[in-house]
Amino acid sequence: MKKTLGTMMVAAAVVLLTATFGFAEYAATGTTNFPYFQMGMLILGGLFLIGLKRRYNKMYTTEAVGVFALYTILMALFTNPVIDIVKIIVT
Repeated sequence: MKKTLGTMMVAAAVVLLTATFGFAEYAATGTTNFPYFQMGMLILGGLFLIGLKRRYNKMYTTEAVGVFALYTILMALFTNPVIDIVKIIVT
């Protein structure tokens, strides 16, 4: 029961973080420049992490959620709106 509950909590965090990423990118770029590739990689990474959490009992729920949160931030940094802002700041 503990293993299933931990996996469900990680799955809920993955869904919420992915939805937040999608909403933020849609608000920033609209439908014309939406980063579909990054969204797809975020979904695949979440599925991979849920599978790892289900397979290995010693992985803590907080570790899995933290890893996915950092992965989401990393994905967000490499989208066009953020890159454009960094270009403006640097030049």
